Amino acid sequence: MRFIQILFFLLVLLSFTSRAQNNINVKFFGLSLHPKGDVNAPLMPLNPDKKGYLVFNLGGTVSYEHFIKPDKFSVKFIQALYSDCAAQLGGFTHLGVRWVIFNKNRHSLNGGFGPTFVYRRNWSSLEGYQDSGFFNGAPTDKWQHKFIGYAGEFEYNYRLTDKYDFSTTFIPGYPSLMSLSFGIRYWLNKEPRNKS
Repeated sequence: MRFIQILFFLLVLLSFTSRAQNNINVKFFGLSLHPKGDVNAPLMPLNPDKKGYLVFNLGGTVSYEHFIKPDKFSVKFIQALYSDCAAQLGGFTHLGVRWVIFNKNRHSLNGGFGPTFVYRRNWSSLEGYQDSGFFNGAPTDKWQHKFIGYAGEFEYNYRLTDKYDFSTTFIPGYPSLMSLSFGIRYWLNKEPRNKS
């Protein structure tokens, strides 16, 4: 965790000392999809189908992205805090590499991957909870957690102005969990983009 904090600090420092492209992204989180449903669906209050296929979450993500090669490759740090599927505090910390899949006119699509640390308040105290074995942590621990070494995302962006993009993220964590969030991407220092 200390390594991630140091790397994030260095990336922020680079953003103020270089002419590279850098942005901050703030998103509303969102929507969770469990493609096979979830055995703990009865514990999920914002679960309209009662099977856990679709669950609404309340929270957000803040990210910082530093482009190593303009409009091609970047490094991205994401911090999320939200009300999880059982309406308890959860979150994740992610650091990964990104590449621009396409960038045409006002539209762009980025993809990437990297390590992610996911955590939530322990569900063991919830009546009827069935442990799927995905999260680590003893039933008496305050938190459950999971380190995922290869988590990724796809991010679609629509340019609103030279400084602002509408941005939506899809995390394809099949078969366990997929999620959707949306918000604004703000460019800190980037040359004006061509208007199309």
